[in-house]
Amino acid sequence: VYKTAFLKVYDQLIRDGFAQPRTFRDEEISQWLGYSATDMWSAFMPQLNAEQQHTYSKLIGKYMHIGLQEGKARWYPHAMDVVKQLKQDGYPLILLSNCSISYMEAHKAYFGLQDLFVGFYPCERYHFIPKYEVFEYIKKEHPGKYIVVGDRFHDMELAKHHHLPSIGCLYGYGSDGELDCADAQIQDITELPSVLEKLKS
Repeated sequence: VYKTAFLKVYDQLIRDGFAQPRTFRDEEISQWLGYSATDMWSAFMPQLNAEQQHTYSKLIGKYMHIGLQEGKARWYPHAMDVVKQLKQDGYPLILLSNCSISYMEAHKAYFGLQDLFVGFYPCERYHFIPKYEVFEYIKKEHPGKYIVVGDRFHDMELAKHHHLPSIGCLYGYGSDGELDCADAQIQDITELPSVLEKLKS
């Protein structure tokens, strides 16, 4: 879904005179997954002003939403089963993402996530401040113990800043070494329940 949207918007950037035709490797596109829109555009095309970056960012979101409605969005294999199991095992799950509000709400409705998570925190709601800063709001609204699970350095940064145990998902979109600081690492989401139990004890 993201790749298709990214390439469509890049074609628009070419038509608008802001970019030159080129070919992207999948790794060049997927590196932006997990970034906030603000950070992505600041790094990818810093020559665009804030208004232009916002316009093209919204366009990516539009195309991703279309892909979702066309049934092209997919969870990782077994991910839904694992999330349901964790809920059944008594874990109050919270979703914190560098995504937009509309993106989270669309996926929340499409996949029925409101029945699986107790909290939803898209970083756009907090003007795309870092995840470790958004967590200040989360812990006030959901007091308790936490284990951070994620596939990007933003997640490890949150865990380190708040002295929380962390699990790095190597099957995600992080680059080599990005999750080395995690307390545990998993190659497949089906490993998550047993690793959570070990970190919890």
